[in-house]
Amino acid sequence: MTSEKPALPAYLDNIRIILTRTSHPANIGSAARAMKTMGLHKLTIVAPNLMATPMTENPPVFDPEHPQSFELPEESFILASGAADVLENATIAASLDEALADTTIACALTSRRREITAPLQTPRDLVPELLQAANRSEKVALVFGNETFGLSIEEVQACNRLMTINGNPDYFSLNLAQAVQVVCYEIFSQTDSPMTHLQQEDHAATHEQIKGMVAHMESVMNDIGFFNRRNGERLMRRMQSLFGRANTQTEDIDILRGFFNTVSHRIHKKD
Repeated sequence: MTSEKPALPAYLDNIRIILTRTSHPANIGSAARAMKTMGLHKLTIVAPNLMATPMTENPPVFDPEHPQSFELPEESFILASGAADVLENATIAASLDEALADTTIACALTSRRREITAPLQTPRDLVPELLQAANRSEKVALVFGNETFGLSIEEVQACNRLMTINGNPDYFSLNLAQAVQVVCYEIFSQTDSPMTHLQQEDHAATHEQIKGMVAHMESVMNDIGFFNRRNGERLMRRMQSLFGRANTQTEDIDILRGFFNTVSHRIHKKD
């Protein structure tokens, strides 16, 4: 019997991922998958500028006059895997200002040096502040730019925090969805959500169970002549001590005693 899955913190609904001018349909779907894996569901897509791909030969064209009429191509949903609901519920906006209208904290994700005085912080540095704001029911946004050009200077200036993912200074080339995954992981990791549902339930063997198993082992060892040149009493004390220290589980006892029974059966069958 496994533990019940813990509920996601409700305040995660106050955190949104914003993708601006995204060009590859697959990246939108992969970003949605990255989000949902880490408990985030609020996605805003700003002025998508989709390119043609082998799977999406005729990408939909975004109309800024009617943003909500934009429909993502099948490629995005395929790459989203089980996170299609994130795409189905995504907000489509014509501008970043519109997407940020109700936010109190907006983090611009950048990997370039900027002529802006705001300090450049890592996800680990910024996430505590983001979670505190979200827990106060404030709206928080993480803004990711176009795959090729990143965020424009105007888009960065629309935000009030600068966030960067630190990496190899000689080679730093994260895919958009990978960047979303890194940031979303840092957010979820700092919620301190328990992992009890992933752990096996502990069924530690009792002293009596271990003692019975060791006696069974001793009987089999004796049958096969294992003690002919060994001090049996001293050896079995060590076995009792070993299994007593090893956090032996009842399932371990069952396996070992099943093995001993098979060995005994084979021995007596030969006799």
